[in-house]
Amino acid sequence: MTSPDTPGLAALHPRLPSPLQEVVDGRFERWGVRLLLKRDDLIHPKLIGNKWRKLAPNLTAAVGRTVVTFGGSWSNHLRATAAAGRLLGIPTVGVVRGDELAGRPLNPSLARCTADGMRLHFVDRATYRRKSEPPVLAGVLRAADAEEAYVVPEGGSNAEAVRGCRALGAELHGHAEAVAVACGTGGTLAGLASGLAPGQRALGVPVLRGGFLTAETEALQRAAFGGRRGTWSLDDRFHFGGYARVPAELDTFAADFEQRHGLPVERLYVAKLLYGLVTLAGEGAFPRGTAVAAVVTGRPFS
Repeated sequence: MTSPDTPGLAALHPRLPSPLQEVVDGRFERWGVRLLLKRDDLIHPKLIGNKWRKLAPNLTAAVGRTVVTFGGSWSNHLRATAAAGRLLGIPTVGVVRGDELAGRPLNPSLARCTADGMRLHFVDRATYRRKSEPPVLAGVLRAADAEEAYVVPEGGSNAEAVRGCRALGAELHGHAEAVAVACGTGGTLAGLASGLAPGQRALGVPVLRGGFLTAETEALQRAAFGGRRGTWSLDDRFHFGGYARVPAELDTFAADFEQRHGLPVERLYVAKLLYGLVTLAGEGAFPRGTAVAAVVTGRPFS
């Protein structure tokens, strides 16, 4: 497992372990449930939240080579990888879904990537869907002039990242019976669950539709540890229509949580997680006396 003392990464001064903050919220109190916030959003101002935990071991494994990774036009992962590259002096290439974007002005997210030195390579959506197939990946790397690069998958989730996220579970030993995290690719959940103590359980709240994350998370745990680890489950009810979908109901909920607790709430992941936990508490999913830790994996983009 990569430590913050790894040469190069130590210069970034990560705040580890991340703070654990209890918030008093009547929507949990009335059911006898305590809500804790695991503030991974405070680990580093540029490598926010689970991005540190997933990227740190991959950047170490890259050993100074160019890093190629993948994402959509608003990808938090692309921005974090670009920032890491700038801070550590590592060249980065971002393969972006949608070749129709190549001739358009960059949105603020992709503009941030290029400002941090990331070279962008746009591919058509059909090719992007097949990017994990070795011949297709080889063609993408060749077209991006990055054949010798170290490849980090979309969302940063691979065996290295899962092992890096194991520390998140270890930091929560003795603090909560249940730990919940919003999920895109399943890597953080896979590592978190493996690091929890016996008697603790992890809950993943997918932010994408499709119901595919159980198989993906199991596959990541097999790659990292040889098999399923920890006690974990997924609840697919809170994606609000899919990734980057933030309907008025969710935005209103997030704004209310911000006002109650003075905490900026990132909409694409964290708001869906918190909404799900409020719903689950009201359904009696947590026995009275349970402490639930919600992992704050990011903060609003600015």
